[in-house]
Amino acid sequence: MKKKKILVCGASGFIGRNISEFFAGKDDFEVTGTFLTSPSLRIPNLKMKKVNLLNKEAVNDAVKGTDILIQAAATTSGANDILNKPYYHVTDNAIMNSLIFRAAHDHNVSRVIFFSCTTMYQSGAKPVKETDFDANKEIYPGYFGGAWTKVYIEKMCEFYSRLGSTKYTAIRHSNIYGPHDKFDLERSHVFGASMTKVMSAGNKGTITVWGDGKEARDLLYVSDLVDFVDAVIRKQDSAFELYNAGCGKFLSVRELVKKIINYSGKDLRAAYDPAKPHIKTSLRLNIDKAGEDLGWRPKVSLEEGIKRTLEWYRQNIRIDAAGRIKKGGR
Repeated sequence: MKKKKILVCGASGFIGRNISEFFAGKDDFEVTGTFLTSPSLRIPNLKMKKVNLLNKEAVNDAVKGTDILIQAAATTSGANDILNKPYYHVTDNAIMNSLIFRAAHDHNVSRVIFFSCTTMYQSGAKPVKETDFDANKEIYPGYFGGAWTKVYIEKMCEFYSRLGSTKYTAIRHSNIYGPHDKFDLERSHVFGASMTKVMSAGNKGTITVWGDGKEARDLLYVSDLVDFVDAVIRKQDSAFELYNAGCGKFLSVRELVKKIINYSGKDLRAAYDPAKPHIKTSLRLNIDKAGEDLGWRPKVSLEEGIKRTLEWYRQNIRIDAAGRIKKGGR
């Protein structure tokens, strides 16, 4: 049986690397990953290709001959940039995905999977369904540019799905965490930042957490997201689908930090600083559609996910005297 060719755009990033490792370990796929500024990966059975995804010719060359395209490349960062430099999440992402989807259409790629986000949803206590997004309601100001860019790209997926035979999937995933996450404090999200603050502290003392800690997040371990992608490839037959992917539960930042401290074994307390950049929203996802269509449910509990990530962190991350993240265990 001929192997299907998978192209993972952004293979050197957090989500892309985990996806690349998973599918490169499967006998029925031939996997190629793209990278640009991040170091290339050395993973058995994974081919790496340096590609500028903002260059039309480079994108066409990379996409040609692909059966399944997994679009995990994006310009991303943490709360500081979201609030102070929101354009980071708009221009490059719009151009990049326009070129990738056009190339996928032109080269008759069988399937495209795009990672969207959940920033277009309004904050609230009720689990949100895919159909709950209301374009007439206010999006959180700090998310405005990035969220509308993602909505535009989702619609681009639907647009191209009507033009040819390529199947498209847009995944609105919640906060993903786990091995290979961003752990430097300048670019990390809430989980990565919290873990680094705990792990870089002494065995006793106080850590400072940005915000008041009351914000709640829906956290999904990265292997569950990888399983979601696998389920889409195996089971989605329709031309276009939009799915939520999360754990479906609330966890406040205060509770998250408390759990990380507990599992770290350190005697620390957390002080919260509302004056620092933070996202004042709370969200959890309704994931019933994914369960009904794909038979997917998250398998890794938050407690188990924290333990796994802590162990990986200890083995792979160290912090130098200037507080910079370095790869390689202590």
